[in-house]
Amino acid sequence: MLIPANLLEADTLTRLIEDFVTRDGTDNGDDTPLETRVTRVRHALDKGEAVIVFDPESQQCQLALKRDVPKEWLVEDDE
Repeated sequence: MLIPANLLEADTLTRLIEDFVTRDGTDNGDDTPLETRVTRVRHALDKGEAVIVFDPESQQCQLALKRDVPKEWLVEDDE
């Protein structure tokens, strides 16, 4: 299930993005400041290039590139 970013409280969205950009394996030696990485993800969400995916079974949210999300999820999101 996709969750529109604007439905999350600002602090919750920030924590979700920070968790995503600081996970093991996401920096790949990148020394870009945390604030810059968070801003990049916010822009990707704003432009529709990234989405927030919620898994009801695990009760977990994660960020994904829109191109990596099953097409049927995107159709459901538009309804």
